[in-house]
Amino acid sequence: MAEKQGIAVTPPDVEKTPIDIRGIGDVPVADFIKHKIDADEAMKAFEGHEGEILVLDDATNKRLLRSIDLHLMPLLCIIYGLNFLDKTTLSYASIMGLRTDLNLQGDDYQWLSSLFYFGYLAWEYPTNRLLQRLPLAKYSSFCIIMWGLVLACFASVKNYSGAIAIRFFLGVFEAAVTPGFAYFTSQWYTKREQGLRTGIWFSFNGFAQIFGGCLAYGIAHETSKHPASIAPWKIVFLVTGLLTVTVGIIFLFVMPDNQLNARWLSKDDRRLCVERVRVNQQGIGNKHFKLYQLWEALLDPLTWAFVFYALVADIPNGGLTNFFSQLIVSFGYTPQQSLLYGTPGGVIEIVTLIGCGWLGDRYGHRILISSSGLILGILGMLLIVCLPLSNNGGRLAGYYFTQGAATPFVALLSLISTNVAGYTKKTTVAALYLVGYCVGNILGKSLPSSCQLPLPYVL
Repeated sequence: MAEKQGIAVTPPDVEKTPIDIRGIGDVPVADFIKHKIDADEAMKAFEGHEGEILVLDDATNKRLLRSIDLHLMPLLCIIYGLNFLDKTTLSYASIMGLRTDLNLQGDDYQWLSSLFYFGYLAWEYPTNRLLQRLPLAKYSSFCIIMWGLVLACFASVKNYSGAIAIRFFLGVFEAAVTPGFAYFTSQWYTKREQGLRTGIWFSFNGFAQIFGGCLAYGIAHETSKHPASIAPWKIVFLVTGLLTVTVGIIFLFVMPDNQLNARWLSKDDRRLCVERVRVNQQGIGNKHFKLYQLWEALLDPLTWAFVFYALVADIPNGGLTNFFSQLIVSFGYTPQQSLLYGTPGGVIEIVTLIGCGWLGDRYGHRILISSSGLILGILGMLLIVCLPLSNNGGRLAGYYFTQGAATPFVALLSLISTNVAGYTKKTTVAALYLVGYCVGNILGKSLPSSCQLPLPYVL
């Protein structure tokens, strides 16, 4: 019950109210369909169904939501976990012989880690336009398969120049993943459902950190006892790269571009799935570039607020993502121990992202609730910097706490998908947000080479 100026107003229950699709006002649906060249993809769902009335009750809505979760979320979660794992393989490799085998000198490693974000930065806006223009699932699967192949090719690298090329193109192909998954989420889920779902698939960064650490430790441990014909760090790239290719092929055949070509839905359920997100007032995708929406995005102060936060918040992330193994070694642990001791940080990330996502959707305060993860991350940074160098356990705990700092970034990403209407404007804001993410990560990776502090104080 909502109240305005003392008058009680009962909002309509859009999930129980029958939907008359015979027309809008005095204009029949047929006249709208004639102009579909510039219309949202949702219009196609109602072609040939003029005069019908759709009824979406609570039971049907819950059944559709369960089906969507079952068919979409596992793939989104696994792919996003691989996305993070593939970025962090360089950190594992850095203490498994990569530096020596590639003869990295001075700040070569810092530049090698940064090249990923230069590729990401260069291709972020073009890939967002392609995500809008091309079939969403098909283009996303192409990028997933290509980044897996590129990552596997790292095992054949013999010098610094080859490694730079691999890292750049890895960034190019991974640039589509985060915005693409945000579009999938906004396409299939209502605004009240999106925060939790975004937190869930993003939380698989934490699962990937656990899996990656255990995988790298297992390879390093076994090859130390039973030497392999190729270097251990090359095995890590081969395994993670080929695993990504395999899942990317599954993604190609299973993931629908939108509700209209979901093979696991009946024709009636496809229209009902479109209907259930009508409340978002954003449609399910528009392939046409609209210049006025581009200008709206560029002139909107909130766009630049998103960009500013992404830039500032991801400066520490730039150091942690590619230097966390070396950071843990600096706490007094062996390289092999660091591979395992980094994994509990993934648990912190999982708990904070899912918890903040659920609470944010439940209480409608995503930004406020997600700030708790940022406070935990700041506490972690203070422990690393302020504790005595002899307190290895305390500084390691500080590193674990820093993994909670991603929650506001994810909350803002979900707000872009829920609150920005107009597909051209949405893709532009998302692209600029991730450009800020790239610049912040590049700046963060420059700190270890520009600072003269001991490694424990450099992130």
